[in-house]
Amino acid sequence: MIRLAPLLLALMLAACGTQSPRPVIDRADGPEIAVPPAPTPVITKKAQPPVKFGGGYKDDGPGDNPPDIDAIPNAVPRAEPLHRFANNPYSALGRDYVPRREHKPYAGRGIGSWYGKRYHGQKTSSGEIYDMYAMTAAHPILPIPSYARVSNPANGRSVVVRINDRGPFHAGREIDLSWTAAAKLGYVGQGSAVVDVESVLPGQTLAVATPRSGEPGTQGAPTPAPAAPPPARAAADDDPIARIADADPEPPLPQVQDARGHFLQLGAFGNRDNAESLRARLARELGDLAGKLVVHPAGKIFRVQLGPWPDAAAAQLASARLRDTLGMNPVVVQR
Repeated sequence: MIRLAPLLLALMLAACGTQSPRPVIDRADGPEIAVPPAPTPVITKKAQPPVKFGGGYKDDGPGDNPPDIDAIPNAVPRAEPLHRFANNPYSALGRDYVPRREHKPYAGRGIGSWYGKRYHGQKTSSGEIYDMYAMTAAHPILPIPSYARVSNPANGRSVVVRINDRGPFHAGREIDLSWTAAAKLGYVGQGSAVVDVESVLPGQTLAVATPRSGEPGTQGAPTPAPAAPPPARAAADDDPIARIADADPEPPLPQVQDARGHFLQLGAFGNRDNAESLRARLARELGDLAGKLVVHPAGKIFRVQLGPWPDAAAAQLASARLRDTLGMNPVVVQR
């Protein structure tokens, strides 16, 4: 026991040396009181939310069980007759568009976006059912159907898609790809990217390089295409929508509620499928207002409108909010 005394003393001194000295309060009316040290705070790390795959609006991602995108081939260009109605002139979000009605070279650069499960199974402007796992895309003016090579200059990837839908209609947007096509280009996580779009004419031979090692779903980068100006507004005395009156007649009109009041007109089409496609696209951006979206047929024109509003002042206020928040430029109409 005597031999253990030095060892115990050394351990006690070491333990005292590792503790912080306790502060002492000097009381004038009594003995000194030692204040015990404050307990060491326990730091709990805040749990991080799981990373979600996809950068679309409101988690407009690939669905629960997406396929292996590397196994999905590029669209194969082939000669197809142009759609009877989907290439008519139209207006959307305050701009007039005159789609091409023949196959000829096109090159453009702009923002490429994508759309996924929120549109999966809905009609496109061509009347076909949208498949987010197919190599398709929407373009404001390229013929429906037609084919285009879309390249991401940031990583050198490129894909070939079939144009079967209209859009996007926001300023600076060049093309709206299916989820799969955007995934192959590597930008679904960020929602959009600068892309080059080059038309592929029927019978044209595509020079495709070998994919880079370690990069799934990639192809060599083509020569950057020169930028093309955006579609210009039609002159006031050359309204493209008015020319639809000379187009072939549409099928029987759908039944819609003939509401009265003030509306915000967001688009006008000579093709009902185009109008329905725009209505579906805007529904995801308008949130609670989506229930006010209607397609109003008048003769051969199908107008996408938001409303009704009780009076012109309320409609103008709503129009200003859409202009500030979403960049839309609606026109107030009354019916």
